[in-house]
Amino acid sequence: MSVEPHPPVLAPIDSGSEGQVLPIWSREVPAPELSIVMPCLNEADTLAICIDKAQHTMREHGIVGEVVVADNGSTDGSVEIATQMGARVVPVEDPGYGNALMGGIEAARGRFVIMGDADDSYDFREIPQFVQRLREGYELVQGCRRPSGGGRILPGAMPWLHRWWGNPMFSFLVRKFFRAPVHDVYCGLRGFTKNLYDRLNLRCTGMEFATEMIIKASLYGEKTAEVPITLHPDGRTSHPPHLSTFRDGWRTLRFFLMYSPRWLFLIPGLVLILFGLLSYAVAMPGLVIMGVGFDAHTLLFGSLAILLGYQSIVFAVFARTFAVGEGLMPEHLHLKRFFRVVTLERGLFVGSVALAVGLALMLAAVNHWRQQGFGALDYAHTMRSVIPGMTLSALGFQTILSSFFVSMLEMRRR
Repeated sequence: MSVEPHPPVLAPIDSGSEGQVLPIWSREVPAPELSIVMPCLNEADTLAICIDKAQHTMREHGIVGEVVVADNGSTDGSVEIATQMGARVVPVEDPGYGNALMGGIEAARGRFVIMGDADDSYDFREIPQFVQRLREGYELVQGCRRPSGGGRILPGAMPWLHRWWGNPMFSFLVRKFFRAPVHDVYCGLRGFTKNLYDRLNLRCTGMEFATEMIIKASLYGEKTAEVPITLHPDGRTSHPPHLSTFRDGWRTLRFFLMYSPRWLFLIPGLVLILFGLLSYAVAMPGLVIMGVGFDAHTLLFGSLAILLGYQSIVFAVFARTFAVGEGLMPEHLHLKRFFRVVTLERGLFVGSVALAVGLALMLAAVNHWRQQGFGALDYAHTMRSVIPGMTLSALGFQTILSSFFVSMLEMRRR
């Protein structure tokens, strides 16, 4: 990312008598209360309209603020339009929606930041309600276009698939996975404090930037509010929207899963182990249920489920430990308790015992084979020791290696 190091600052100030906000060129003017950041990539069709609405609203409501246009390589005259309108242009070389926003936010001088797209789908005349909530002490104020959160979507403003499937589904998932108090996870019009942005240490450089902010704010327990807004049809005519339905939808789902080891690894792992144990419960005694017999083949399926489930749970521990160590997630109470109980030494002990028992079962099967003169065996009988023995050996070996690896991750975290 490349941000202009010392750009001339357009700092709006209060004119005094009428409470208006007037722009002047100066490096000495105190920082404004609000910075409105607009990411821009060839938005000449609508950029002037958005800047004018933002500036007019700040003047009308006596908000001391600035408009920052984070330009991501426009070639259609957007930079010249922004400059003529009195906005501060911040060039950002690295492509991507997240890169543009990070460049603009990092250059913003305001205590509060409101970000919004420059395609005229968001009405910047609605910013006073965001400022009011920020002044009340909220760290993140999310706009909501969906009726479930009090918002409104005008005809033609949102594609059918986004409105009735993608947005509702991802908004539900962000509430379910991360307990985020929002009904419109994709809404790009939002306000937040500059301090919150600095604390969250956001990483995503693409469209996931917006959802990363909500997820991390929720994980860290930041005070969040939601305000209803109206979504208008995209005002651009020279090119289609930058958003790609399936590409960006997959990237969002991928990001959700990577930030939720519980749903990606832990819960599927527990389900697999439960299935495996049930398989053992009916196959070891050779039960016949409703005419269906369960034997050695059922044991094989059960062992596979147990091995996959255990591996999945171990990955949940790895992922959570790594994420905490890298600052991607906050400390987790359950993880701290886990490491107080499951130490390297205990892991090595349990793994060694499981490996020893597994090897003993397999040696017993080999000894039985020897007693039979290394001839044909009753596989239904011998597999009842061979399969559990192989399973325990594999689990024990994995436990020994995993104990060392997670201890290495813990050293980095501390």
